[in-house]
Amino acid sequence: MVHLLLVIIYLAFISLGLPDSLLGSAWPTMHTELGVPLSYAGAISMLIACGTIVSSLQSDRLTRRFGTGKVTAFSVATTAVALFGFSVTRSFWLLCLWAIPYGLGAGSVDASLNNYVALHYKSRHMSWLHCMWGLGAMTGPYLMGYALTNGQSWNAGYRYIGIIQVVLTAVLFISLPLWKGRSGGAEEERDGGPMRLRQIFAIPGAKAVMLCFFCYCAIEQTASLWASTYLSEVRGMPPERAAGFASLFFIGITLGRGLSGFLTMRFTDSRMIRMGCCGIALGIAAMLLPGPDILAMGGLILIGLGCAPIYPCIIHSTPAHFGADKSQAVIGVQMASAYVGTLAMPPLFGLLAGRFTVGLMPLYLAALLVVMIVMHTILEKKAPV
Repeated sequence: MVHLLLVIIYLAFISLGLPDSLLGSAWPTMHTELGVPLSYAGAISMLIACGTIVSSLQSDRLTRRFGTGKVTAFSVATTAVALFGFSVTRSFWLLCLWAIPYGLGAGSVDASLNNYVALHYKSRHMSWLHCMWGLGAMTGPYLMGYALTNGQSWNAGYRYIGIIQVVLTAVLFISLPLWKGRSGGAEEERDGGPMRLRQIFAIPGAKAVMLCFFCYCAIEQTASLWASTYLSEVRGMPPERAAGFASLFFIGITLGRGLSGFLTMRFTDSRMIRMGCCGIALGIAAMLLPGPDILAMGGLILIGLGCAPIYPCIIHSTPAHFGADKSQAVIGVQMASAYVGTLAMPPLFGLLAGRFTVGLMPLYLAALLVVMIVMHTILEKKAPV
């Protein structure tokens, strides 16, 4: 029964990744059909991100009251409804409306599932589960591309993912008794009730882990968003070639998380995080070096490989740093910090690139990396394992 639940959690992580890259892959077609500027994708993306921030901050309250199993099932159902909303609308403003439940569902399931896995499973499963998220994130654009190349509209791509989410929702509701068997039901409620934000901020090391997570997600999202532009404008690659090579970053993350699962059997979470930071630093150095294109391409792969263990290992170490009774509250705030970093820092670099040059990207990533390393060091001193 325990192994069956783990299989369901793996499926849930794949489901979590499926919708994440749909908007980017479909928007070139969507904005033309909707009759809106290309830049309007940012409004939908921001609404989704705001929804995830709100639901992440509420994850402790919801999980204590309903349990991880029910929160996950209802959150995936909420996302499925939003995806079907995307699949039937032809209005930009209705897309903005459907983006709200889209984000609310994603944030709750992300924070609750990550805490559950951190409490009940070894670090290798956290890495492999996030590898499954990567598979989902790569599969979403494939299904969207299948719809578009077979004479269907972008609505059909969202409908395909929505159907998958509905099937998973049914599986999650059927599996609710399994969650209760591993303390995933409403009995997770603990003494004292949900923590308030000021109580979480007062925990030694909480601010440090929030900034650490903020910087990590800022690095990941800035690299993923601007890598193609960097290769094209700084390295002089043709745009179509640059777009293809930019995917090396995602390949590095996905393969790296698969490898990280095995490495965590030998190394601690803290050691894995430090190794990841070294990988990012080497990748940044390779991108800064003058020379053939292979240096920049290798740098992107190294940054992806370096990013791979950091996200899952920070989450998995949260109960050890802060205690099982506080981990859901802290992880919820960590997730909110992550989404703020995702929301704010790539556009900030865009402003810098517009004013100066996109060639600043490696230095921008390096500055974020330094802050992340400092914050992780502070975390280990204030909240030692």
